[in-house]
Formats: sequence, structure tokens, C-alpha cells
Amino acid sequence: MKIAIAQINCRLGDLAGNAGKILEYTKLAREQGVALLLTPELSLCGYPPEDLLLRDGFYRSCEIALNKLAAQIEGVSVVVGHPHESEGKRYNAASVLRDGKILCTYHKRELPNYSVFDEERYFNHGHSPCVFELGGVKFALNICADIWQEHAAIRALNAGAQILLVLNASPYHVDKQQSRYEAIRDRTDETRLPVVYANMVGGQDELVFDGASFAMSDDGHLTHQFPSFVETLGIVEIHDGKLVDGIKVTALTQDESIYRALCLGVKDYIGKNNFPGVLLGLSGGIDSALTLAVAVDALGADNVRAVMMPSPYTAKISIDDSREMIKILGVRYEELDIQSSFTALLGTLSPLFKDLPVDTTEENLQARIRGTLLMAISNKTGSLVLTTGNKSEMTVGYCTLYGDMAGGFAVLKDVSKTWVYRLSSYRNSLSRVIPERIITRPPSAELKPDQTDQDSLPPYDILDAIMAYYVERNFTIAQIVARGYSEADVRRVVKLIQINEYKRRQSPVGVRITDRSFGKDWRYPITVRFLDEF
Repeated sequence: MKIAIAQINCRLGDLAGNAGKILEYTKLAREQGVALLLTPELSLCGYPPEDLLLRDGFYRSCEIALNKLAAQIEGVSVVVGHPHESEGKRYNAASVLRDGKILCTYHKRELPNYSVFDEERYFNHGHSPCVFELGGVKFALNICADIWQEHAAIRALNAGAQILLVLNASPYHVDKQQSRYEAIRDRTDETRLPVVYANMVGGQDELVFDGASFAMSDDGHLTHQFPSFVETLGIVEIHDGKLVDGIKVTALTQDESIYRALCLGVKDYIGKNNFPGVLLGLSGGIDSALTLAVAVDALGADNVRAVMMPSPYTAKISIDDSREMIKILGVRYEELDIQSSFTALLGTLSPLFKDLPVDTTEENLQARIRGTLLMAISNKTGSLVLTTGNKSEMTVGYCTLYGDMAGGFAVLKDVSKTWVYRLSSYRNSLSRVIPERIITRPPSAELKPDQTDQDSLPPYDILDAIMAYYVERNFTIAQIVARGYSEADVRRVVKLIQINEYKRRQSPVGVRITDRSFGKDWRYPITVRFLDEF
């Protein structure tokens, strides 16, 4: 018997479009002699629907779409993920469709309520296994978080299952695939059931789903590994109830997987929201250079526009390097000198600022002029502004509200400065697009003479390590210091993290690549007196 995984990119709320894609993959599967097709979690509506799941009309629309889809299924059994309302309760569900009918429906047991997940807000827990027979083989369904705990798989085994089918909308973060393997091997150790794991692919707001669907034998041996970050129809063969070894693509490196996640996040945010293109401020620095490279790889040069906005403090090499990168990539490019705007605003403010020293106010004014210009071009053209700040800057507030933070999508929001350098070098290893001097010169906001980031911040390798321990791993100050970092540096960074929440809360959505980003993962109060002491 052949079964197949439809690793598809679902558009949230597009019930007709998603059903059409499922039908398209059903046809492809049937042409290849497949008996059973497995789609991802909530494939009919997309994931995560969030508070759409609080609306009665959403469930009614999904039910109508499911019944319409079932009526069009012939010759193949198809497992479809969908929200389901029954007897006043709501479930994250999966149904088996066969020859115009809904054969059976499974309700997800384990509802994750951590990290980016809020499923207990929307769904009731399922309690019963769902086992169905096809071609003499008994299959059982699990949905995503079910497979991370033992209960649902054990119940499936006790109900007579021989193979476990798992529908997933498992978002990407660095090294997530290894965690998935470990979870599945735990279940195969406990149940001796082979597992076929179908994962969604695509970007949805801050989340990126990487696909990377796979199959694993009853002894934990990886029999199939399908590609990451692309749609695919993966075929799995079964002989005598056992999975037969098939395609196993080479695993991506960390750098490659992060870069591709950023590209997919940008591509789908722009495409699914119907923006005609993007624009960004190009500074001659590494953050805007990497953002530009990602944008071009994701959308194509014709859909990207870059604007250099020099001030009196912009170094000539910044302009030269920007022009070189533009020449390499071939995107539309303008230079708008902000000197006259800066002078005019200083003149307007001079009666209020008389006898006051020059400080960060004048620096921020330059950033806000640039933000205003970019937003004006965005309003006129419809293109979305990509912000270029990274996670390190967002961590400590080294960014300007309504200036470099002005925009609609923050490509590097979850990418530390250390990773910005790594990813820039990785991208250049494919083909040179970022001038080497951008990578090697000291980073600077260029808002005052001879400025570098390290004038006011610890070295980025130290800052990023402290940030990772405190933000991503919840270490205490004492635990971080015990790792060999200066207590003064740790306390300084932690204080900056705590007092800059108001900025982060106003930042655009951006691609999540770690297991704790400044998005749904991070819910720190803005108004709070508590400061970490330990």
C-alpha cells in the first residue's frame, strides 16, 4: 500500500482555496496509486486561527467546507484537519474522508498552552482514540501535541492501531526537527507503532512552518525525510504493516534553515497579505544589507526597492557599499539626502531646545525623518516597509520608535547580531551579494561623529549570550554570572531588557526563528516595578 503526505502551504481562513489545494494533492496522489493521503493539522482552515475560533460562524463555515470537500473525494481516503463543534463543545479535529463520506472524526487530546500556543483558550480536550481500517491495515490518528505525550499514542495502540498517522502544524525554530525526532522515538519505544508525520509548510504572521515531514519505523529508524520549506507530496510505502525505506533528503545546516525560514516568512507575509512589494532603508550597515538580501531572495529584485537616506554623519563608504550591493542585486534604488529636513526641524525646535545640550534627541530625529520618508513612499506605492533592526537591538532598546522601527514587517526581529553576521557570511557563500566591507567594519548607527554600537553597548558576543540566557532560557542573573560573564554587564543588560518593553510592544511582527521570540512567546508587562535582583 502507498500512503502519502500532503505537505502543503495553507492560507489561514481561505477555506475554498485550502480545500482546492487538498483536492489537487488528492488527484496527484490517486495518479500515483496512493490509497491514503494525510494532510496537516487544521489544513482546511490554516493554523493558527486564533480568535476566529471564538466565532460561531467560523465553525459553521468550516463544517460546510468539510462536507463539500468530502463530497468530491473519490478513490482515495483523505485525512483532513479542521475545527469541529459537537454538542456545544469545540475541538481541534481530523476527519477521514472516503468516497463522498466522512468516515470518522478524531478530537485532539493534548492542547498545548505554552510558547506560541493557546489551544486551551479555544478547544476542549478529546478523549477517544480514532482507529480505521484500510487495505487490511489499522491506522490511528494523533494531532501534533498528542505525539509529544504518551497518552494518545498508548490509547491508539490499545484500540488496535498498527500505524500512527500524525497531523501537525509544528512551527519552526532552530533545531526543532531534532526535538521532533526525539519525541517520535519516545512514542515508538513505548508503542512499537510506526509513525507517519505530516507537517504544514509556510509563513503565518510571525510563525514559519518548515514542513520537513517524515516517517519512522516501529524501532525508531527514520525511513523517510521530505524537504523543508517547500510544498511536496511525499510517498510512503507499506509492506506487511511495515514502512519501507524511501526518500531521505539531506538535513539543512543551521545557517541554511534559518535563512530559508526568513525568506519564507517574508514571502508569505507579503504574498498572503497581497502587498505589491517591499521597500527598506539601506544604510550601508550589515542589518539592512542582510534584510535586502533576504527580501530579494524571497520576492525577486523587481518587487524590492531600497532607499539610502544619508545625513551629515553617513560615511562615504556606507554610500559606496550600498551602491555596490544595489548594483549586484539590481533592485530599484534612490538616494534622499535628509540634511535639509534635519536642518529645518532643528530650526523649528530651536526655541524649545535653546541652551540645552545636544543628545540622543538629535540622533533620534534623523531616524524619524528616515521613517517618515519610508512610510510616505509606502503610502504612495502600497509597498510594505521592512524594518531592519535585529533582536539584540530590540533586547536593549537600541532602536528608535517611529524611526528605524517604523514599518510593517521586521525581518530580523528574532535574529541576534551574532546570527546576522553568520547569515550574511552564509548568504555570501552561495553567491556574493553583500560587500565584504559591510561584514568586517564595526557596526554603527551613524547618527553622530565617529559613532559605533559598542560606545553604548557591550560587545555583541557578550550581549547576545546574556540575552539568550535571560530571554530564551529564563536563567537568573546569578546563573548567567556563573557562566563567566561580568555581573556588571549582566545587570546592565537585564535592566535594559526590562525597561524597554514599551518599545518592543510597538514593534512590527517579525519572523520567529528561536524558541522564544519577542512575540507570542514573550509577555512581559510594560508597567511594572519589579526588577530582577537575583
